[in-house]
Amino acid sequence: MRIEHIALYVNDLEKARDFFVDVLNGTSNDGYHNVKTDFRSYFISFEDGARLEIMNKPNMPDSKKDLNRTGYAHIAFSVGSKERVDELTAQIRNLGYEVVSGPRTTGDGYYESCIVAIEGNQIEITV
Repeated sequence: MRIEHIALYVNDLEKARDFFVDVLNGTSNDGYHNVKTDFRSYFISFEDGARLEIMNKPNMPDSKKDLNRTGYAHIAFSVGSKERVDELTAQIRNLGYEVVSGPRTTGDGYYESCIVAIEGNQIEITV
């Protein structure tokens, strides 16, 4: 068994798609739009086969997203090396996104950084 995809509701669908494509090297499909419900989505595919669905529909509540909360905590992207973690973290910081930790080696041995990039959602960049 494998996880087929992870889905994330967002307010700004185009901005989220641009981030995952331009910064994290994903490939987007052409999108989907249900004209009856105004639901819209894109599937972003990554080189190892992982997929992320980003979605939007009108009038959704947008509750505050504390970093330490129950539920899904983050999405982690493996970039292959400590040097690439450092480079990508610097690039993301320079784009104006918040780096909340790292790059660092964690107590359980991961080399990572954590950023808040898409509407209060945390993304981990790791080896």
